Amino acid sequence: MPFTEQVIFNWIAGHLWPLFRIASFFMIIPIIGTQLVPARIRLGLALMTTILIAPLIDVIPVVDPLSLSSIGVLIQQIFIGSTMGFMFVLFVQLFVVAGQIIAMQMGLGFASMVDPTNGVSVPVLSQIFLICVTLLFLATNGHLVMIEVFLESFRVWPIAGSLFTTDGFTPEILWQMIHRISWMFASALLVALPVITSVLVVNISFGIMSRASPQMNVFALGFPIAQLFGMLIIWIGFVGFLPQFHRFTGDVFEFLRTILGV
Repeated sequence: MPFTEQVIFNWIAGHLWPLFRIASFFMIIPIIGTQLVPARIRLGLALMTTILIAPLIDVIPVVDPLSLSSIGVLIQQIFIGSTMGFMFVLFVQLFVVAGQIIAMQMGLGFASMVDPTNGVSVPVLSQIFLICVTLLFLATNGHLVMIEVFLESFRVWPIAGSLFTTDGFTPEILWQMIHRISWMFASALLVALPVITSVLVVNISFGIMSRASPQMNVFALGFPIAQLFGMLIIWIGFVGFLPQFHRFTGDVFEFLRTILGV
């Protein structure tokens, strides 16, 4: 087959539109989409992934990149990739928020550090949870399952297909994805609930002691004891950290497979 100008144009167009969806996904997802990975490496991974999966996509419409219709296709691909990547960001931030809640209840909010992944100041306890979740996610091949579920979107939501229709990315699906933000906060509270309860019991007990003995310096005594009880509950709670991780990971993948119809 001669390599005419039209053949080369179709080949470039067939790889260009999947590249936008994959690149927007890789720019947002945890681990790869953080500031620890340079943008050039992320773009390189997106390009290699596009070259591998582009021949497997059933139908890639030929759209002139210089036409107005290409703008709609471009927005569609970036929107789908960013939205699916945001679902995995919520999963990781679930444990970060849980660490922040626990740190604030224990009085460790001042013990903060700069998170190298996004450049903001977070409590040290949140960083510990983030490191544990990242290592568990990689050890259980969660990154491979994440990419596999994402690639299924090319079958369910084809390129240049109808975005907000009954057979595509419906507004109901978009609303379910937005509702996952409340799921993140509810799940974070569930993770932090044992420590919150234990610190609350300690505070109530010291409140009773201060009423019984007003001359006692409750603040100087209660602060270290509340931290001690909090660290003890965290140490005991790490036994159930892995089941919680599996539960929330399965919840995220099950949600994405449900909306994809896999």
